[in-house]
Amino acid sequence: MIIRFSKYHGTGNDFIMVDNRSSVLRNSENSIDLIAHLCHRKFGIGADGLILVNTCHSADFEMVFFNSDGREGSMCGNGGRCCVAFANSIGLIKDKTFFKTIDGLHEAIILKKEINTTYVSLRMQDVKDIKKYNENFSINTGSPHYVCFTENVAKLDVCKKGREIRYSSIFEKEGVNVDFAE
Repeated sequence: MIIRFSKYHGTGNDFIMVDNRSSVLRNSENSIDLIAHLCHRKFGIGADGLILVNTCHSADFEMVFFNSDGREGSMCGNGGRCCVAFANSIGLIKDKTFFKTIDGLHEAIILKKEINTTYVSLRMQDVKDIKKYNENFSINTGSPHYVCFTENVAKLDVCKKGREIRYSSIFEKEGVNVDFAE
């Protein structure tokens, strides 16, 4: 199988982008292993996720995001901005777009283009479900986030603490992005 792809990154996350309007990849149990292999940093292309740009009748296109484990994920803001830049680069959109994701429609605007850089403004869904855990918050921005307020973030082992929260009994089933704020 030949899969044509591009590699994009946005604010520290990198993605494999596939123009899937001709259905090169289908979302099936078989594709989970393939996507995980493509995203593998040592044996594949390496990426935080894979994004498909699909045909959509209710918007300019549909973005389908897969985590690096091959499973379909929730909305990813950095991935959304990369997807819009990619859709623009393949001539699918001009400077403004409405596109569909797992959590609904999103609007985006190409702000500026430079050599190898496209600046995209993406309107995310409004945050609705906010839960308080002690002094911290669980919110959903299209994907679940747990926001920890702490003192002196620079001295905090965010990887260790983030993993503890991510794999705690509260979040281990569905997963959560852990954010630290000071």
